[in-house]
Amino acid sequence: MASGKDSDRTLGYMTRKDTEVKLPRPTRVKNKTPAPVQITAEQILREARERQEAEIRPPKQKITDSTELSDYRLRRRKEFEDQIRRARWNIQVWMKYAQWEESQKDYARARSVWERAIEGDYRNHTLWLKYAEFEMKNKFVNSARNVWDRAVTLLPRVDQLWYKYIHMEEILGNIAGARQIFERWMQWSPDQQGWLSFIKFELRYNEIERARSIYERFVLCHPKVSAYIRFAKFEMKGGEVARARHVYERATEKLADDEEAETLFVAFAEFEERCKEPERARFIYKFALDHIPKGRAEDLCKKFVAFEKQYGDKEGIEDAIVGKRRFQYEDEVRKNPLNYDSWFDYVRLEETVGNKDRIREIYERAIANIPPAEEKRYWQRYIYLWINYALYEEIETEDVERTRDVYRECLKLIPHSKFSFAKIWLLAAQFEIRQLNLAGARQILGNAIGKAPKDKIFKKYIEIELQLGNIDRCRKLYERYLEWSPENCYAWSKYAELERSLAETERARAIFELAISQPALDMPELLWKAYIDFEIAEGELERTRALYERLLDRTKHYKVWVSFAKFEASAVEQEEDEEEEDQEETDAIERKKECIRRARAIFERANSYYKDSAPELKEERATLLEDWLNMETNFGNLGDVSVVQSKLPKKLKKRKPITREDGSTEYEEYIDYLYPEESQTTNLKILEAAYKWKKQKIATSEEEYD
Repeated sequence: MASGKDSDRTLGYMTRKDTEVKLPRPTRVKNKTPAPVQITAEQILREARERQEAEIRPPKQKITDSTELSDYRLRRRKEFEDQIRRARWNIQVWMKYAQWEESQKDYARARSVWERAIEGDYRNHTLWLKYAEFEMKNKFVNSARNVWDRAVTLLPRVDQLWYKYIHMEEILGNIAGARQIFERWMQWSPDQQGWLSFIKFELRYNEIERARSIYERFVLCHPKVSAYIRFAKFEMKGGEVARARHVYERATEKLADDEEAETLFVAFAEFEERCKEPERARFIYKFALDHIPKGRAEDLCKKFVAFEKQYGDKEGIEDAIVGKRRFQYEDEVRKNPLNYDSWFDYVRLEETVGNKDRIREIYERAIANIPPAEEKRYWQRYIYLWINYALYEEIETEDVERTRDVYRECLKLIPHSKFSFAKIWLLAAQFEIRQLNLAGARQILGNAIGKAPKDKIFKKYIEIELQLGNIDRCRKLYERYLEWSPENCYAWSKYAELERSLAETERARAIFELAISQPALDMPELLWKAYIDFEIAEGELERTRALYERLLDRTKHYKVWVSFAKFEASAVEQEEDEEEEDQEETDAIERKKECIRRARAIFERANSYYKDSAPELKEERATLLEDWLNMETNFGNLGDVSVVQSKLPKKLKKRKPITREDGSTEYEEYIDYLYPEESQTTNLKILEAAYKWKKQKIATSEEEYD
């Protein structure tokens, strides 16, 4: 019994091993060196051809008497009948049988075979064709007519049968019979080719009126653009211009909304061009462009432009080109009215034409497409339509009232409670200023500050009032600005700068004091820098030192320490500028040393802070020491570089592990700083560890000795 692993129900009593195909073991080629005589592929093929054996053919049989012939026929008929019994559906067997009987000149038997075949499958038009060809080839005309008549009666939708039938009658010269067959065929409403064959048949025999009547029936049966165009060309070929025009007019009435209407209008216009009627052709083109959808009128537009280039003047050509582009833009804005870029291009096109009413109409249609959501990102392109509209009214048409209305309507439309556009407010105010309407400009900017205050609006309003010399208004505006945005360091700085420019030092200092006392500021470093620069410019060194101390109470950033130290160092030069020329040089050097000592003391304080209070900020401390070293170098003979060099750290390259998202670990190099006090601590730790190790080793050796 075979195991379950080898057995299979589909194999019966055999196992898988029995069914395996055992291939012969491939012979191993030991000698792989090329043979001295090489054989080409051509020699192999030639040798195979020469050794090929002759084809075995059956011997030729010669029939010498009637008995032998009858035996041969009986035997062949029996073979054919047996084949038919086995495969009655095989048409090739029937056809070979009938053709064999035909070759034996037994036409009655051949006809009988064809009839039997048709009785079995009368829907096969190939049988009918072969049957009719058999009758025609052997000049049995009436029999052939009978076959064709039966074929077209049973299979009226097979065009080939009708064509062959008509062709036979036409060859025989039976024109009336062929026409009658065509009429029978036309009652079945065949496709266009059938009708055109009938028309060509009549034209071959110069029956123009008959052909015209067939065309009339043709366009009724197939009311398509191609049918009408063929009919019109037929009339045009015969010189019947009025009839051809009438055909085109009938077609445009019935097929103006058809999908192929573009082809019809182009053909109609070209017909009028050939008839030397350019005005009629122009009217047809314009009518077509007004009625055909823009997506299907591309070829029509090209034809119209070419027509205008040939027959029109300069204005007509430009109108045609602009009209083509206008249709494209109309199609785009119809598909997506919220595509504001298409509106911009459309307006630009109309501005090149210069029709003011048309331009205003496009602008009005464009701004009517309000964005669907009250979110600023949807309005950013839309708002430029209003801006361009207002600028067009102001610059091109010079209509002041209309420009004012555009700005007013735009400001009404914007939902200022959710978002606003400072550009619109400022453009409206600047427009009023250009019209010398200062009160109107102030009213617009005042409304802007009340409804939607923005930095740009405040800055521009203050700039305008400052140019006009209204200082009190500027102060009020700065106060409003700071009430709205008390954390804005730019506003505080500019307000103090204004007071300083007016020589109001105390007011400027009070503004700075009020600014730095704010609980939250957006850029406090700029504000403190401006305050310090202000005091330095005023020559108040003690106030400046006090400011630096107050700033250090708030932040211990290394840049503050460096700036403080640089200030103390630069105070030397300031004091030197103030002293008289006849002062002794030794006193100047002493003062300089005093300032250097102060700067050095600040660096010492900063280094002590980073060493004791923020040891983790190693990089900031290193940067501070580098700045200190540079300053000592710049002092020249009065500087002491050794003071800083003893505090400089050593740069060490270290690696730290970083875990990736996939869980793998990689190492990243970074720069670490080792300061002198840390190196001493490290040395002590190493000595302590060595002492513990030696003590442990001695204890272990004593235990082994015991």
